[in-house]
Amino acid sequence: MKSKLIFSATLSIIFLSCTYANASTPFNEPPVWARQAIWYQIFVERFNNGDKTNDQEIENITVPNMNIVPPAGWKTSEWTGDWFGKDEWMKGSDKSFNDLLQYRRYGGDLQGVLDKLDYLQELGITAIYLNPINDAPSLHKYDARNYHHVDINFGPDPEGDQKIIANENPGDPTTWHWTSADKLCLKLIDECHKRDIKIIMDYSWNHTGTMFWAWLDILRNQSASKYKDWYNISSFDNPLTPENEFKYDGWYGNAYMPEFRKTDIKGERIGGKPYEGNIDKGAKQHIFDVTKRWLAPDGDLSKGIDGFRLDVADQIGLAFWRDYRSYVRSVKQDAYLIGEIWWEKWPTTMMDPTPYLQGDMFDAVMFYQVYRPARYFFAKTNNDIDARQLKDSLQYHWNKLNKKNLKAMMNVSSSHDAPRLLTDFYNPNNYKFHANPNENPAYKTGKPDKESYARLQLYLIHLFTTVGAPQIWNGEEMGMWGADDPFGRKPLWWKELKFKPENRNNISKQKPVYEKVGFNQATFNFYKKLIQIRKSHPVLVDGEIEFLISSDKKLAYKRYTDKDEIIVLFNLEANKQIFDLPSENYIDLITGKKIPGNKIKLKSMEGLVLKKQF
Repeated sequence: MKSKLIFSATLSIIFLSCTYANASTPFNEPPVWARQAIWYQIFVERFNNGDKTNDQEIENITVPNMNIVPPAGWKTSEWTGDWFGKDEWMKGSDKSFNDLLQYRRYGGDLQGVLDKLDYLQELGITAIYLNPINDAPSLHKYDARNYHHVDINFGPDPEGDQKIIANENPGDPTTWHWTSADKLCLKLIDECHKRDIKIIMDYSWNHTGTMFWAWLDILRNQSASKYKDWYNISSFDNPLTPENEFKYDGWYGNAYMPEFRKTDIKGERIGGKPYEGNIDKGAKQHIFDVTKRWLAPDGDLSKGIDGFRLDVADQIGLAFWRDYRSYVRSVKQDAYLIGEIWWEKWPTTMMDPTPYLQGDMFDAVMFYQVYRPARYFFAKTNNDIDARQLKDSLQYHWNKLNKKNLKAMMNVSSSHDAPRLLTDFYNPNNYKFHANPNENPAYKTGKPDKESYARLQLYLIHLFTTVGAPQIWNGEEMGMWGADDPFGRKPLWWKELKFKPENRNNISKQKPVYEKVGFNQATFNFYKKLIQIRKSHPVLVDGEIEFLISSDKKLAYKRYTDKDEIIVLFNLEANKQIFDLPSENYIDLITGKKIPGNKIKLKSMEGLVLKKQF
């Protein structure tokens, strides 16, 4: 109890002495900027290779203590190569194509992100969510080697950064230095802020990798390690026996991601459900130190990030998240915290996020919960729903939430963990179920048909006119397609690059059929138009929503305030449909077409965004 009181008092002192970035943001509310965000999610390794001198070497991606070793002859892959073709180093391996994809690296880095900020600004992005960039051997980087440093291959001097890291005591923040990769990250933050773009980092505080500095100390010293209490270790190795008795808990049984030890658990801990509990105090303090390092580098809030996306947040107890919010808001009051609260029981039941959105933990979650019913309405699937069912589903999720949290939700449709939107709309499968050619040989991974493009455009109109902040998974605006992880993580199709044709029959034994891939200007223009509409009409950010028509495959709703109103119409029926309008003289914000009367006829697969003209 004494240690808890000291910790609480420390938080209070920090809170009272802090210089706030935005003193108008109440502790229990999301920052106002989050409602206005146009989110763009960046997976750095596949985003853009801005510096070929820092590309990975084989030792950078090797995990010797887990026998994760790339095949002989491994080297960085060609950015513009056929995704379904085999690199030379893949051809002699007995591993599956899917396993070998995990070894691929393309050289994406932070310089590549910096080089494309003008592109993002042109698109209209106002907030960036970076997938993990902490130092780690894997592609996904949820297996940290170091939380407090950017991955050495994302900066200009990997070898020099390794020397800096080796000369620190990672358990003592007073010894930490800024590596070249860290400094480039600080430059990226600064350049984003100059463009009025917010930026948040992705971290998993639930687990590390087996190359994490504290875990390596445990492997060396076993029960004598001063970090032994950080993790859930059930038994240490007995050096007097030939067997290795060392046993511990890994995330979902994955031994290469050892979990931090959970403490103060009350009741039963069930996967996919919230539970009361905390994290070992030593690991927790390190997490707080890393958090402050990026929120306020060298004590300067203006140089820091604007919040965190928090991976597998349901795996960590609620008491930790309450303390975490208190700490984060004591450092930066308008910081945004968004949790990954996804599956209660995969693939049928998604979690209820409301326990995490009471003002004492997160500001928002990745709102996959509203994408699934929207997909079942707008796409052609095995689980089609009509407009009334969509309305009921959306209202079911919306009505659970405080309006300020609802408007700050990140409306995620696709991500690094899901199929790309075009491919998701091209396949009839239930959401995320067997959504790749490994589990489902019939899953279509090539260029989608015209109907998929048309249906996706209607969904995108909905995404940018509904309640909550729209999110774009990098490359969607380029017209990219791809199945579920890892097939949704292809290198981005930049306009200036010419890509080799891709085998639309993927890894199947069918005869290869090659098709052209590359940047789709029409898709980019459509995203840009929708972003411009949302940014130009505050009613789409702050307005209420009211459904006007929800019958069969006809849908209409309005976004409104006391002073403004926008009406959104969709016709997914097979034939033309007539919609009655509340009054006359509207203009379609997408096409600029004027609607003089109070009736309008929509073609099949047509959507309009109507603004009243005065």
